Amino acid sequence: MSLFVPQFDSSVIVRSADAEVVGRAPTTVRLLADSSATGGALSTQRVTLTGGADGARPYFHTRSAEMFYILDGTAQLLSGDRVVTAEQGDLVVVPPGAAHAFAAAPGQDADILIVITPGVERFEYFRHLERVGLGKVPPETLLEVQELYDNHFLASEAWEGRRD
Repeated sequence: MSLFVPQFDSSVIVRSADAEVVGRAPTTVRLLADSSATGGALSTQRVTLTGGADGARPYFHTRSAEMFYILDGTAQLLSGDRVVTAEQGDLVVVPPGAAHAFAAAPGQDADILIVITPGVERFEYFRHLERVGLGKVPPETLLEVQELYDNHFLASEAWEGRRD
């Protein structure tokens, strides 16, 4: 096992008013700290979902674990082949290579702090998602950037069975 030592020498402080927000209700993402700001230690964002909205379809990372901490509300999370319902204060950590997805529980709102470690430069990925949502670029363009953002899409019967 190798030890990853992040390369940054001052605290990262992001004021709420300064965080970039992408998307619009029912799904908004507050970009907090990208990998470049934390010396590769982590990437983090806050995702707010309203009215049972989907956050992300099933995917996996080859190099990073992903942590989901429920700040408020109720979410459904795919973790491997299990769909977990998580409520305020619950934590789910998904290892590298495991399928995962997230959404607000049906008819519910969810506010989720997400941390990827080690970090992957992801802010541009979320901006790309916003462009897809606004119809500025086609959804297929996400397939072209899977390697760049270590965000690999897949099918999950467990998730589809719970989210339809």
